[in-house]
Amino acid sequence: MLLIYKLLFIISFCPETCLKRGVLRLRLLISGAKLDFFYKICKKSNKKISFFKKMFQNYSKMTIFVENLQHQKCFLYRNNNILKTTEKITALRRLMQREGIHAFITPSTDPHAGEYVPERWKSRRWLSGFTGSAGTVVVTLDQAALWTDSRYFIQATDQLTDTGITLMKEKIEGTPTISEWLGAVLPKGSIVGVDAWVNTTSEVESLENALKAYGLTLRTDLDPYTEIWEDRPSIPQSKAFIQGLEYAGESATSKIQRIREKIEQHALIVTSLEEVAWTLNLRGDDVAYTPFILAYVLITPSDTILYINKEKVTPEVADYLKGEGVSIREYDDIIADLQALDLAVYMQPEKTNYAVYSAIRKPIRKESVVEQMLIFKNETEIKGFRNAMEKDGVAMVKWIKWALKNVPTGGQTELSLSKKLEEFRAEQPLFKGISFESIMGYARHGAIVHYDPTPETDIPVKPEGLLLIDSGGQYLDGTTDITRTIPLGPLTWEMQRDYTLVLKGWIRLGSAVFPKGTCGTQLDVLAREAMWKHGINYLHGTGHGVGQFMSVHEAIDLHQFRMQWRPTPLLPGMTITDEPGIYIEGSHGVRHEDTLLVVPATEGITFGPYYTFEHLTLCPILTSPILVEMLTEEERTWFNSYQQTVYQRLAPRLDEEHKAWLKEVTHPI
Repeated sequence: MLLIYKLLFIISFCPETCLKRGVLRLRLLISGAKLDFFYKICKKSNKKISFFKKMFQNYSKMTIFVENLQHQKCFLYRNNNILKTTEKITALRRLMQREGIHAFITPSTDPHAGEYVPERWKSRRWLSGFTGSAGTVVVTLDQAALWTDSRYFIQATDQLTDTGITLMKEKIEGTPTISEWLGAVLPKGSIVGVDAWVNTTSEVESLENALKAYGLTLRTDLDPYTEIWEDRPSIPQSKAFIQGLEYAGESATSKIQRIREKIEQHALIVTSLEEVAWTLNLRGDDVAYTPFILAYVLITPSDTILYINKEKVTPEVADYLKGEGVSIREYDDIIADLQALDLAVYMQPEKTNYAVYSAIRKPIRKESVVEQMLIFKNETEIKGFRNAMEKDGVAMVKWIKWALKNVPTGGQTELSLSKKLEEFRAEQPLFKGISFESIMGYARHGAIVHYDPTPETDIPVKPEGLLLIDSGGQYLDGTTDITRTIPLGPLTWEMQRDYTLVLKGWIRLGSAVFPKGTCGTQLDVLAREAMWKHGINYLHGTGHGVGQFMSVHEAIDLHQFRMQWRPTPLLPGMTITDEPGIYIEGSHGVRHEDTLLVVPATEGITFGPYYTFEHLTLCPILTSPILVEMLTEEERTWFNSYQQTVYQRLAPRLDEEHKAWLKEVTHPI
């Protein structure tokens, strides 16, 4: 305490000297517990705040320091994190020097190529401090760079500041690939390291070939984080549980038989956790937001083997697996068993890690037959989806009404609103958790495509502007993914324009009718055309598959709405989201999103059949920001019909108060 007062006393008498040394230096001095104490002083005493304002009145940055303590606390936290990041990179470089490696590449994945990974394999996040879900960091002996996509440009720019890590914006003209960059900064003969367990076969082979062009060699047998990450989390050990037939709609025995018909007299290694879960109707809690267990499955003409830590298997699950004809081996036995197997083995290079692939004596490289099965939902799964979406819609209606009432009274932040939404979801039957970290972006945070608030970034939410909320729930009968943009008060014309342009794209794509054989890439333009005419675009995909009590991003390499080519045709039984958006950095973001089901439309007159979409998501879109004159009559009619469907499906599940509110907000425009 005495130290803080001495420091503030010095500043009060010689602020010019402190400013010449730099505001950053001053802020780094007031850190950790000292900062918390200083924050409490200012929070408890308006007189002290006034004193500090007067003390720094000639220096705008100092005034901001006092007036916006919450943001500056984030700033200080980030700079403490910078020190940790540089220390970690130094430790990695020491290990690289010892091993004779000149660069090391750390991706965001785990041994199962998952999107969401257990804490143990969040090495890229631990090393760089960048918390986005997608990114690859590359460290040489004197440089470092991180590649990520457009969803995270703003976030990465902020989190990598002063870390010594250069941001590489993927798919932006002038951005080199990892191999191009390494070829430019490393001399010929240099060795580049990766961990075979967390890099897929296709990634390793592609990288190895690309590096050869620059005279660089790839080494795959090193995981530096087992040594330099001192408090590295252990491998998850949650118990497996059964996804009953009342939700799955098909037994594991039936699925395995269908798989065997596809692979004939060969074997198949299943490495993707969503494919393991679907094949055996097993779920678990090893991965955040997705009900998966860490395991492999090997299917041969005569045997089905689950490779899993046996401590995770309860007696009930063991009896169930025995009844389905599945034997159990330890998780780590997979390599030895593959090395001993004298059968040709189907494997997917894009999903199988290089360590597992290297153990297969006779690999057959082919797209996953399991993935191509699970994307088609059976009638039981579709029924479950509809039920889950109604429950989720009820939670969303209650939350929107609550937020509109409580934000004007003050005291709400992004985190408090996110917590409240989870509470409403938790009231619903069969709720198991959220399906991803809620993206609750108020005002300028809405422009960060995949922003999720933390205690350091959390800001107050005011009765003005726009709040973007992208969230979802995991229910035993379905997974949900929904985005709504909530008007909280006065809006600018630009906000209304963007809200309406996104709505037009959402309607046009969500109401499309298309012939058999059409893929998502061919339809993607429908979501963008209206905003393109205004010189506006977004760089993320417009839609992805959604699992049935599995991953919120299902089969992401297959069917999508995306500008980049995705040839998989959209067929009845598939789910896919419709989520165009507009993001104005420093101002606001707008996104509308529903989960859709591909359904038959008509046989057509020529070259049919034709398909369309059923909107599984049921939640009103608030109409006050809509510039109705920008909508065509067809768009307006379709929108009103959707809103009425929302009311008709959700009203029976609501009390009279919420039913009346829903009736009002779904009134035709």
